[in-house]
Amino acid sequence: MRNQGTINAIIIVSFLFLAIIGDPIPLSLAQGKGYCIGSRDVLALAIYAGGEKQQEVALTVSSEGMINVPFVGPVKAEGLTVSKLESLIEGPLAKDYFVNPDVNIRVIEYHSLHYYISGAVNSPGLYEVNTEATLMELIAKAGGVSPDRGNIAYIFRESVPQLSAGDTIENLISHRDPIKADLKNLLDKGDMSHNILLHAGDVVYIPPQKVLNLSASKVYVEGEVKSPGVYEYQEGLTALNACIMAGGFDKFAAPNRTKIVRKNGNKQIVIKVNLNDVKDGKIPDIALKPGDRIHIPETWL
Repeated sequence: MRNQGTINAIIIVSFLFLAIIGDPIPLSLAQGKGYCIGSRDVLALAIYAGGEKQQEVALTVSSEGMINVPFVGPVKAEGLTVSKLESLIEGPLAKDYFVNPDVNIRVIEYHSLHYYISGAVNSPGLYEVNTEATLMELIAKAGGVSPDRGNIAYIFRESVPQLSAGDTIENLISHRDPIKADLKNLLDKGDMSHNILLHAGDVVYIPPQKVLNLSASKVYVEGEVKSPGVYEYQEGLTALNACIMAGGFDKFAAPNRTKIVRKNGNKQIVIKVNLNDVKDGKIPDIALKPGDRIHIPETWL
């Protein structure tokens, strides 16, 4: 992942907390009811009947989202929760093979979990991990927070089950208000009750302290975003982060044709930027200036 702006210092406390607490994810959380199985995930499947274990296998979800279940054959697993998949398999087992079968499934390797983190961290971007992650773990993967980080992390929870490889992060930010995590208690005081368990596709934004505290000037986010309007400017604010603060892109937005209108004396400068490429780390984000207007056009389709 690529660094953003001038952020260059690592807060070691993020890594120290991880070293102290070890694996902070209880098994009950790691097997969360809301997680939807994805391609390349590895499942442990056990079939019980008559008070005995009839079969136990490890199954890898194919790129087409399928698993080959003993006695049953090919079953579509991608997009289903563990409980729904268990029920789906129990049906044909009860019909043709066993009386009152009980299917137990655990996800033992995650390969479809993606998270995005931006703002006051050293290496913002999109991360894929093979276990469900907490906020602290994602911050550590992003190189730790920068010295100017604020005391609040905003977590935008996506409205679809999971993030596919070809999706854009912004299109998955939900209409709901973000979840707020208290970083002062989490990072400075070690209060793990604020170490939120993330969901696949979550977007985490940690504003710099100055962005949170100073309201001397504004930037304007217009067009195809969920909450267009006027937002506080502070040094370090970028075009993509301003759009995230505005709720993310609407369904028919065209972030690849974003324009930033900037006044330079009596002149007006138009900066064109592909925010999809920014999100993917292909090009650097654009640092905003006071009074900038960001316009997100509608797609031509």
